[in-house]
Amino acid sequence: MKYHFYAVLEKEDKYYNVYYPDLPGAITFGNNLEDAIHMAKDALEGHLLVLEDSGEIIPKASDYKTLSNKLAENEQLQLVTADTHLIRIKEENKTVNKMVTLPKYMVILGKEKGINFSQTLQRALKDELNI
Repeated sequence: MKYHFYAVLEKEDKYYNVYYPDLPGAITFGNNLEDAIHMAKDALEGHLLVLEDSGEIIPKASDYKTLSNKLAENEQLQLVTADTHLIRIKEENKTVNKMVTLPKYMVILGKEKGINFSQTLQRALKDELNI
């Protein structure tokens, strides 16, 4: 399931505290803004997985306007997306064999250059799938 929640990033000195107003207990922090956003996603994903696994109801996300009216001067909102279905698939981390058809000249040139076809295909798929 794909979810979208707003995280509040609270600047405190050079650090950022992160919490989700709609999800009590989903908290984290970052050493800088970029780190805080990364950690916000990680915290959201973990929290949602726990809620799903325990059968708890996941609340509807508040809208931007409602949340932005409650922000302190040192706070900002960050929309964070989590896809629990994708997270669960990644956690399995199983590899499968997939037969592909390639033009013969590509295979010859690839072998000559020592290209790992599996790794190349994985990189291309990750890029294409934006993951």
